[in-house]
Amino acid sequence: MNEMNPTLSIITVTYNAEKTLPFTLKSVAEQTYRDIQYILIDGKSRDNTLLVIEESNVSIHALVSEPDKGLYDAMNKGAALATGDYICFLNAGDTFFAPDTVERMMKSIPQGELPGVIYGETALVSKQRFFVGMRWHRAPDEMTWKSFLGGMLVSHQAFILKRDLFEPYELSYRFSSDVDWCIRMMKKTNNIYNSHLTLINYLNEGMTTSNHKASLKERFRIMVKHYGALPTLIQHGKFFINGLKKKLAKKSK
Repeated sequence: MNEMNPTLSIITVTYNAEKTLPFTLKSVAEQTYRDIQYILIDGKSRDNTLLVIEESNVSIHALVSEPDKGLYDAMNKGAALATGDYICFLNAGDTFFAPDTVERMMKSIPQGELPGVIYGETALVSKQRFFVGMRWHRAPDEMTWKSFLGGMLVSHQAFILKRDLFEPYELSYRFSSDVDWCIRMMKKTNNIYNSHLTLINYLNEGMTTSNHKASLKERFRIMVKHYGALPTLIQHGKFFINGLKKKLAKKSK
């Protein structure tokens, strides 16, 4: 490991992503930072995803295409192949904010011990790649594992983990294992660093109603697991009241 130039393993998980993946491949290829390892884990796509990968000009260090047990199983496979100092999960359709994003992030790290987690802001973009706005949750100035009681304050893609801290995603969660994973990883380090940079353009596709409900139920279970039942119930009461206030404010306009 070179503390002046830590290496970054970028992991992209795909399944039938021929329409969205080209943006991600282009973004990785354009990064000005050279110490990058790129890993692609494909769930045996039936469309032209593999052809898109083959025709791209990005340097790929590992490509696996085989059936998996879902998104988080594929992420675990990618992490097992990673050799970088840091791990970043960049979904198909998501991109880095700019070509120099990784370089600016790495150069912003203070001299000394490398932080266990690096985080930053996330911008939302449409399918046409137009800027929609910043993510509703803004990254806090300082963050610990307790911060996520107030919601997932940092997007999964803008949560960069030191690889030697990595533990696998819990496969019993189908939709929100990333929330549980981020909390568990933050519990392992006191050195959590705010880059004060917008790191990611997140493809704002939304979630189906059924998946959204299932995700919320999983998140509630995860919060109870990490923070206890009473604090979780109190926090969700606050969420409900805030949501109600917003609806009333819209109606009054």
